[in-house]
Amino acid sequence: MKRSEMREQAFLLTFEGLFSSGEDIDEVIELYSENVEAVSKYAKDVFIGVKGSKDELNETINKYSKSWKVSRLPKVTLAILYVALYEMKNVEDVADSIAINEAVELAKKYASSDDASYINGVLGAVARG
Repeated sequence: MKRSEMREQAFLLTFEGLFSSGEDIDEVIELYSENVEAVSKYAKDVFIGVKGSKDELNETINKYSKSWKVSRLPKVTLAILYVALYEMKNVEDVADSIAINEAVELAKKYASSDDASYINGVLGAVARG
């Protein structure tokens, strides 16, 4: 499985996790895995990392977002930002530019072009920052 596919799984797990905040991490993974052949270790690791560092990720988004704060963002946009920011801060073999590009591609697939532009702007500011 390609890294981009594993990243998409991490996004989908994170997105599902936003709707089930009270559920156990294992339950979210189990629910998600009912619809796919296999959940990659990378996707699980990123999802668990995002869940564990959500406060820090929210602070980063609020700091670098010019227009919208975390509480007003669509869940799709938020999940994409979480995964990209987690990778930028915690996954050494993923360059910031790759995390940003992949996040924009996910936004084009699952959200709108406005969301893609917003995500690109926030992540670009973080990378420069």
